[in-house]
Amino acid sequence: MRTRVLVTAGVVLVAATGVAVAVNHGSGSGAAGGPGTSADSATGPIRTSVASLALTGGTGTDRVLTGRSTKPFSSVGVTWTDAHATLRGTVEVRTRSSVTGSWGDWIPLEQDDTPDASEVDRPGVRGGTSPHWVGPSDGVQARVRAAKGVTALPAGLSVALVDPGTARSSADAQPAGFAMDADPTDSSSADPGDSTAPADPASADPTPTDTGTTPTDPGTPSATATAPDTGSPSPTTPAAAPTTTAPASPTPSATPWPSQLPSLAAAYPTGKGCTAVPAAQQSAPSPLPPATSSTIPTPTVVSRAGWGADECIRENGYPDYGSAVKVVFVHHTDDSNSYSCSTSAAMVRSVYAYHVQSEGWRDIGYNYLVDKCGTIFEGRFGGGALPVTGAQTLGFNTNSMGIAAIGTYTDLTGGDSKSSGNKGATPTKAMLGAIADLAAWKLGMSGINPSTGTGQLVEGVAPAAGGKFPLNAKETFKAISGHRDGFATDCPGNQLYTALATIRGYAVGPVTGLTVTSLNGGAAKSGTRYLTRGAATVNWTTATPGQVISGFDVLVDGVVKAHTNGLGTHAAITVGAGSHTVTVVATHITGSRATSTPVTLVSDTTAPRFSTAPSLALRTGAVSTTAVPVTLNWKATDTGALASVQATAPSAATFGPTTTGWNTNATPGRADLFTLRATDVAGNSATASVTRTPSLVQETSAKRTGSWTKRTSSSYLGGASYSASAKNASISWTFTGRSVSWIVSRASTSGQAYVYVDGVKAALIDLRSSSTLYRQAVWAKSWSTSGKHTLKIVVVGTAKRPTVTTDGIAVLG
Repeated sequence: MRTRVLVTAGVVLVAATGVAVAVNHGSGSGAAGGPGTSADSATGPIRTSVASLALTGGTGTDRVLTGRSTKPFSSVGVTWTDAHATLRGTVEVRTRSSVTGSWGDWIPLEQDDTPDASEVDRPGVRGGTSPHWVGPSDGVQARVRAAKGVTALPAGLSVALVDPGTARSSADAQPAGFAMDADPTDSSSADPGDSTAPADPASADPTPTDTGTTPTDPGTPSATATAPDTGSPSPTTPAAAPTTTAPASPTPSATPWPSQLPSLAAAYPTGKGCTAVPAAQQSAPSPLPPATSSTIPTPTVVSRAGWGADECIRENGYPDYGSAVKVVFVHHTDDSNSYSCSTSAAMVRSVYAYHVQSEGWRDIGYNYLVDKCGTIFEGRFGGGALPVTGAQTLGFNTNSMGIAAIGTYTDLTGGDSKSSGNKGATPTKAMLGAIADLAAWKLGMSGINPSTGTGQLVEGVAPAAGGKFPLNAKETFKAISGHRDGFATDCPGNQLYTALATIRGYAVGPVTGLTVTSLNGGAAKSGTRYLTRGAATVNWTTATPGQVISGFDVLVDGVVKAHTNGLGTHAAITVGAGSHTVTVVATHITGSRATSTPVTLVSDTTAPRFSTAPSLALRTGAVSTTAVPVTLNWKATDTGALASVQATAPSAATFGPTTTGWNTNATPGRADLFTLRATDVAGNSATASVTRTPSLVQETSAKRTGSWTKRTSSSYLGGASYSASAKNASISWTFTGRSVSWIVSRASTSGQAYVYVDGVKAALIDLRSSSTLYRQAVWAKSWSTSGKHTLKIVVVGTAKRPTVTTDGIAVLG
């Protein structure tokens, strides 16, 4: 039994045994409007409106619409009466922003595609340019000029102003649902939590933007119609209250109802604003299109319901169907490139409204549209998995599929030829990936290789009617081709046309450029490996866009530890003790797999240790009553890799793993706690500390021999010092401690002195200085343990500068 699911009013209901429609091979969840979003988020059909303003000024070879204020609109185009007529000349419009009140530049418009004869010959169908998104606007000007040598312009020239409407509140929403057979290649289940869709910004007043009339097919519902939202990128259920039963279909007969074909209730919508068709006049396609299945998983698509299609404005019934899609034609909408992806749904509604309400087409011409963020939007109604005939490549619409890239992708300098004036943009990797994903899925139904395969189509339009090739000629196209390959046009622009080779490569795979860029989230790099206490986040990149990647697996020692969708860029893992090999495997939508270069991850739970405990010693430098220069020494080691050592008390400082000393200060007369924390690369840490009390000892407690003179000044410690000039004059202190420093005053006339420690000469110190310095510790000595010691200073009696001025000692106890 094939499985089906009903998605209605924000609730996922599974009919029989089935899976939710929004399953995706790898797009996953993302930002609103991004790939991986589910099909339905609009609260109901969003009402669009189109106004028509005739170009009445000018002559036979030029027409103008003078600048004027209008009601709000966001997209603009120019149409004319005869759909078969070609406008040979230039068409330009200029609009006024309703946000800034400023008029913009003149925008050239290009002639739009033309439907095949079965559609273009219907009453009310008009010729026209492609619509162009201009954003919220409330004023317009237009000018049309015939090319040199052209004596007349098409009749009935008018400007079409499209308001894409805004989403209604959920309280006003009418039930909408759709069903899709589960793709045989995709056994994953849907996640209702991923059911988001592109945000739709507030736009202008949905009422018509002028008093002019809108050219429409007499058989087409009014532009102001509203109805339950029943369109979707897959077979639909009736627009009735949601149930868990299968969608309505004709009475069972010898020919079963195709599982992917929208129901009669979806094809013939009813409700407020719809043109009801009596049940007796409703008919299924003949012949019924066969169900399809693909070798490629179904992409995530924003359904017609998701972007707010008002099903009442399109032609009632079913579109035409081919037998199978053999060629995918890539287009661009020749639209603005400055759009935000949050406005993409509104842009799709604008194209839909323009095609149907301004040009009189049955429905939107493209089968699918893709924005620069890689979001795929369902286009023409009829069942996304079926070979729906669109209006996108004149003469070759049957058995082909048209994908329109939203934007303009001509040369960056502006147009590809004299017939195209809009500056192009470089298509994003996300857009190219989404096109590749969609094309691979559709061509997978026909067994055609997107890269090397070809498809043969029959030209359905004679050259005199706009065909590029002789009528009924069998032409062979690459499986993924550009619009210009089947029709005389610049579309899809040089930038996108050149990228078709890249799209083909993305479609067939494999994933390229898979690289583990880093490990973090608890892991850090040391040399060529990473260390962790157990947790790590693996980060990677690819050259291939995530839209054609089914998913990523993170393997630890060959065992899968984490999985992400195709848009994933990182995953968290946990490892046990020891060294491990980490790799990332990317699976392409075709099933091919690519593996990254291995990375070594070591789980280290052993804390660092201080192989040499912290010790404090006095050092040379400037002394004050609040600070005595000291050096803190240590040595830390680790079995893995030491990252840093940090001092946390009495002040904070951070040192590299090889640093073993810190010159700082201690407070005289206070027991200072010096604390260190050693941290390894894995994040393990250990602490060690030492407490020491420095003290300042004045000369009054010293023994002196020879002649010493007491000097007083606030510059001296304690306000006084002693000076001697006679050779062999001495001063000595007896103290108990583990470190000592001698403090002096220095000047250009200062002499030399001998330093004796415990009766042994330890140093000869020259106190001479180019500038006068006070309270200077000029010599220091330390011991491993505290003990009783004697420090003796002896004046050398240096010629011409014999004076030695001592200011006491500092002792560390």
